[in-house]
Amino acid sequence: MSTIDSSDTVVLGDRAVRRLGYGAMQLAGPGVFGPPKDPDAAVAVLREAVESGVNHIDTSDFYGPHVTNQLIRKALHPYPDDLVIVTKIGARRGADGSWLPAFSPAELTQAVHDNLRNLGVDALDVVNLRSMFGIHGPAEGSVEAALSVLAELQHKGLVRHIGLSNVTPAQIEEGRRICNIVCVQNHYNLAHRADDALIDELARNGVAYVPFFPLGGFSPLQSSVLSEVAQRLRATPMQVALGWLLRRAPNILLIPGTSSVAHLRENLAAAQLDLPRDAGAALDGIGTASAANAGQHVA
Repeated sequence: MSTIDSSDTVVLGDRAVRRLGYGAMQLAGPGVFGPPKDPDAAVAVLREAVESGVNHIDTSDFYGPHVTNQLIRKALHPYPDDLVIVTKIGARRGADGSWLPAFSPAELTQAVHDNLRNLGVDALDVVNLRSMFGIHGPAEGSVEAALSVLAELQHKGLVRHIGLSNVTPAQIEEGRRICNIVCVQNHYNLAHRADDALIDELARNGVAYVPFFPLGGFSPLQSSVLSEVAQRLRATPMQVALGWLLRRAPNILLIPGTSSVAHLRENLAAAQLDLPRDAGAALDGIGTASAANAGQHVA
């Protein structure tokens, strides 16, 4: 069994969590909609993760919907004292599996209560407000009204800590004027480096950054560089991508997802991966090339 006991920690809210966590999104059915083909296998993955030292699980009641939270409860309740479950609100699923904004006070309040019920808890450890101004990436728009609803639910004791997801730096600044923001969850990886400056700023302010899609958005050339480094280190491309993220900044928390125990063990082994300096430089170059190409495209 792979373990992550030796990995360092980051403060998330009022608790320290290990930097390699687990994202539950893939436990739902295809398209993150409906139940999984094998619910027992999903339960096994969750239990394996916690037994291996994972104490940070990322989820949402709109995964399924309701499916992943119900699986988490079945697999892990009553929860270990050190386990931090982070959920998110701000979206809902259409009957066809589409992703729709759910930003009204009634929808946000209902989402918190749905998460509480399906996870089987009296208060949610961390709730991320997921901005839906841009479904496939951050887009400007005020989060004040929605975040004020969430802050009021925090005041009532239903939410312990608040984070933001799929947001811009301006939205983070707006949010921090309303309540304490303990984490930011955005798309970021070796090839998708738009948040470089933001990550460093959040690190200076003691705010955790949680990147998703560690292998999303790679060009064939970028993938080949990653594969070459992985082959040289006798690791998988995912392990190398996760290892680079752990090396990138001390406030980064990872939530790689999988529905396979074998893949889970591979992902957790990234905590022990040693990236030599030349390998790190080759991987850093993926982001440099990506930025250059983006500049040429805009021009």
